[in-house]
Amino acid sequence: MISPEIEQFEKYYAMLTEYLVTYSMQIVGAIFILLIGLWVAQKLANIVANLMARHNIDVTLTNFVSNLVKVLLIIIVIIIALGKIGISVTPFVAAIGAASLGAGLAMQGMLSNYGAGLAIIATRPFVVGDTIEVKNVSGQVKVIELGHTVLIDEEKVEITIPNKHILGEILHNSFKFSLVKGEITIAYSACSNTAVKLIEDVVNGHELVAKVPNAQIGIERFADNGVTISYRYWVPTTKIIETKLAINGGVYSAMNKANIEIPLPQRIVSIIKSD
Repeated sequence: MISPEIEQFEKYYAMLTEYLVTYSMQIVGAIFILLIGLWVAQKLANIVANLMARHNIDVTLTNFVSNLVKVLLIIIVIIIALGKIGISVTPFVAAIGAASLGAGLAMQGMLSNYGAGLAIIATRPFVVGDTIEVKNVSGQVKVIELGHTVLIDEEKVEITIPNKHILGEILHNSFKFSLVKGEITIAYSACSNTAVKLIEDVVNGHELVAKVPNAQIGIERFADNGVTISYRYWVPTTKIIETKLAINGGVYSAMNKANIEIPLPQRIVSIIKSD
């Protein structure tokens, strides 16, 4: 019952023995080529990474290029090693080409994100730490990957945007700061110059308010019940809420201490009696 299996095993064993005897030196040479090739690929990838780092090229692009060089060299070495032991690589190349075509069609959305990521890294319309707005979404750039970009907004919420939705769109970049607007209305009988000076002291005295660009403070409009003074200043994007609350509280407290009246909305109604 088991004699056919034994004969088949002996047949395969004989074939393997004959192959090892015939190609023993080629196998040793292929292993040697493979080991040397892996070492060279790693060294060359490190050289490329160090060279790009010395020229202050983006870290993401540096890692991508160095890894790409390493993978390409490893593939070339494997093809050479297989040819050394008498294995034809032509069918493998054809199969890889067909599989690559199918994978490319199936993952064209992902590939478009990677292509857009490479363009963003190469052209650098923004870098990590900048505050950008694209497609009505804004935040500070936390990380730039090949497939997506991560923003963090003033509420500490992380927003992930596929890179294909960034490239080619209208992009607003305020760098590391975001603009904050506020306003307060004082009575017409109060001194507007004093109020503006008090607001300037509060805004410029806060440690998170940017010195460049300078804060802008002045009369915004003349309302029905008083003079509206607006103030605009720039703060780090992730510190918007706490800074805005602190500034507004400081402005209100300064007005009260200086006895500057903050009028309530009011309407005067005149009743005319007819004879």
